[in-house]
Order: sequence, then C-alpha cells, then structure tokens
Amino acid sequence: MADPPGCCHPCATCLLCLYSCHWITAKKEKRKGLRTTKCDCSWFLFLFCVFLFTLVWLYFAIIILNDFHNFNEFIFKQRKLWLDWSLVLLIATAMLVTYSATLLVLALCLQLCGQPLKLHWLHKTLLILTALVVAAAFTGLGIKWAEEWRSARVSLQATGPFLHIGIVGGMTLLAWPLASFIYHTRNTGLMLFLLLVYCMAMIALYLAPLGITSPCIMEENQLPPKPALVGHRGAPMLAPENTIMSLHKAVDCDVQVFETDVMVSADGVPFLMHDEELTRTTNVQVVFPKRTALNSTAFNWTDLQKLDAGSWFLEQRPFPTVQSLSASDRNQVTEQRIPSLQQVLEAAKQSNISIMFDLRPENHSDYQSFVNATLKVILQSGIPLQQVLWLPDGFREQVKQQAPGVQQVYGRKRLQNEKEPLLHVNLPYQDMSSEEIRQYRQDNISVNLYVVNQPWLFSVLWCSGVSSVTTNACQVLKEMKHPIWLLPSSTYLMIWIVVDCVSFLAILWAFFLLK
Repeated sequence: MADPPGCCHPCATCLLCLYSCHWITAKKEKRKGLRTTKCDCSWFLFLFCVFLFTLVWLYFAIIILNDFHNFNEFIFKQRKLWLDWSLVLLIATAMLVTYSATLLVLALCLQLCGQPLKLHWLHKTLLILTALVVAAAFTGLGIKWAEEWRSARVSLQATGPFLHIGIVGGMTLLAWPLASFIYHTRNTGLMLFLLLVYCMAMIALYLAPLGITSPCIMEENQLPPKPALVGHRGAPMLAPENTIMSLHKAVDCDVQVFETDVMVSADGVPFLMHDEELTRTTNVQVVFPKRTALNSTAFNWTDLQKLDAGSWFLEQRPFPTVQSLSASDRNQVTEQRIPSLQQVLEAAKQSNISIMFDLRPENHSDYQSFVNATLKVILQSGIPLQQVLWLPDGFREQVKQQAPGVQQVYGRKRLQNEKEPLLHVNLPYQDMSSEEIRQYRQDNISVNLYVVNQPWLFSVLWCSGVSSVTTNACQVLKEMKHPIWLLPSSTYLMIWIVVDCVSFLAILWAFFLLK
C-alpha cells in the first residue's frame, strides 16, 4: 500500500507509536505487510462510538451546571461533606473526551497516511472503561436526577441551530479519511455499506433544520420584555442565603422579588431557613453539638439568635463568586444571624421589594399554627399585602380570608374548568414548554420559572415570554440587555442553505482530490 502524497515517514512513525504503542518505523511496518483487519475496523468503530458517547456526556455536563448547586446540597445532606462537585464533573469529563478525541484523531491521521490501525490493548482497555464510566454516569442521572433529561430538551432550543452547524462541519471533515479508506480498501461490501451510511447521515443532517425549533428564531420587534428577576434566597452568590445581607445584595441586583423559606421556632417565631437541619448554613455543631440532628423548628428563637449564619459562606465557598468578595463584604458576612420574618418584612418594606416564600415543613403536625403565626407577623408588619406572594398550598383558603390582599402563587398548572382562575404560577423551568408560556402570557397569567442561572437558559425563557425567573445569579442576569442570540427566520434559512452547500462541495472535493 503506497503512502498518500504528503505523508512523511517520521510523522507516520510517530502516529504508529502513539496509537499502537510500538516504536516501529513506517517502513518496517510496511515491510512486515501488516494491514488493517476487520477486527481493527471494529475497534475503530468502537473508538468512534465512544468519542460520540463522551461528547454527548460533555454536552449534558455543561447543561446540568445550571442545577448543580442542588446536587451539591443533596450530597451535603447525605454525607455532610461540602464540595463543588461541578469541578470534579467537568475535569473528569474533559479528560475522557480529550483521551477519546486524541485516539480518534490519531486513527484518522493514520488512515490518511495509509498506515494500519493496530490499536494497542492498553488503549482498548481504557476505551472500554471510558464507555462504562459514561454509561454509569448516564444511568445515575436517569435514576437520581431524571428531570435533567427535560433540561436537555430545553437546551436544544438554545443550541439546536449551532449543534447542527457543528455536526455538519464534523461530518464534512470525516469525508477525507472516509474517502482515503474507500479508495484503498479491497472489500467492496464494506465500501458500499460505509458510503450508504455516510450518505444517509448527511442527508438527514442537511434536512435536520426542518425539525429544529427555537423561540429565539424571531424578528427583533417580536422579542417580549425582559423577565423580572426573583432572588432565590436573596443573592446567594454574593451573600449567605436567607439573610438580611442577601436581601440587600438582591436589591442591588434590581431583583423585584425576594424568594425565601420560612420556618417557625419552638416558641412561635417565624424565621428564615431552607434546610430542615441547621448544619449546612450555621455553626450549630459548635454552639449546640448535641442538638445538630434536631429539626430547625425544635429550637426556640433565643437559641437561634446565638448561631452564626454567615461564616459558613466563607468557609465552604458554595459559589466561585465568594473569592471575589471585598474585605467589607467579608466582615459583613461574619456578622449575619438567622433573621426573623418580621425583620425581613421590615427590610423588604424599606427596599420596596416583594417577598415570596414557602412555609416549611408542610407535613408538620402543627402546620396550621405555623400558618397562623406567619399571617400574624405579616399583618402586624405594615407591609403592603400586595408585596407578599404566598406559595404554600396548606390552609390557602384560610389565608385568603384573613389576608385577602396577599397574592396567591400556585405551584401547578391551571386546570380545565377551574372556578377561580390562576393569576400567578411558580414552576420548575423544565415543566413548561415555550408554547405554554406564550399561551399563559396571552391569558394574562404571570409565570415564574425556577431556578435559572445560566445565560443560555435565561435567553430561551426570555424569547418564550416568561414573566419572571428565580435565580441564584442575579448579578449575571442583571447585566444581560439582550438574549445571547436572536435570529430572524430569513437569516436562519440563509445560514442553513450556505452551510449545507459548503459542506456538500467540500465532500465532493475530498472524494475527487483523494481519488
């Protein structure tokens, strides 16, 4: 088999060394008469599949970063260990993708150089391990975090047009080694099979935009207003969650609603806390070491005031933004205590910001007394009731009677033939399609979706017409003056045609040049 023009022996020797783990020159390899066997072709196909598998997992890893703080909290509840596992995920994924991509590039270069694809057993073992690791990751995702499959579907609305361009480009480049293989193989059946599969794949890719939909394919004058921002427990990337400092930081980010969680102490004082236990966001292990496993509602207000609700933020660094805090902010963090609902309502009234909250835990035997205590504080605070958004479903009718001015927010979609129409809904962003968002908007129903941290996701929901989003990253979304991308349908059509035409011509050139 003669080497194709432009392939030097030293380069081929280096490629053989890396791929086959044998330091043997290309000339000696040729003299030995070694050829790519069917088994070698099978391993190349496996390598190609593993590369695609890891690439798909990389895409998922990037998408789930929006929700990864929830995973960190889940691990902490299970193991009492705080770590930003997103870094571990990205580093491990990058290593797997880089390894499989490097082997694939080596194999393609060897094919262009007319050298045999003799994959070493060590690479074969590592490829099998790579495939098993990624399969385990997908399995774990499906079992423990199934809603992320719906997140992936949402993400395709943001990335679909660009994924199409990238895949077409990658498949076009694949035409060069494919043409080299076809012109050098003596197996007619295999040649026809590969050509048929490749042609069918390219035709499908060329027609794929017919099935790609995105709310951001629209004219500029059709873009809905920018969604309002709801601070998830305040501004948790800039201050300890559910604290007065977090509320003030949220106000600085132009947040219109402070979203939080309310519990009621053993002596009847409503206070802000998300977790059932105090271990993650306070120093309860130090102050009350024998009571760390108790529910937050088992502590009286006097004991709760003894806890430091800020220092954990500097120690655990739940978000990378903690490192950029100023010295004055760090001092303020260490001074934070668990705030009462009364204190928060006073701060919200002064800042002219609304407050939306859950009342936890809803399965508590004294939940009705929790509702009564919370309503009492709200009515006595003097805050305009229209600034209070009530989320809990328990005893909602009682709340409507005692505080009719409070805005009722529902954590569900509207029902057919509903007696009282919904005015506000609060749902996970995975639970509403763009079409439903548009329909609710036309019917004057305010839609708030949570938790939205990444600009790509905010852009999709903005284009869809959502009213507001709950976010951890208010400082990031505040700066967005426009969706990341917005394409008129005519422009998208032109890009589609140009990309497909350029790809087709490049494939013809590859097969003609290597003939």
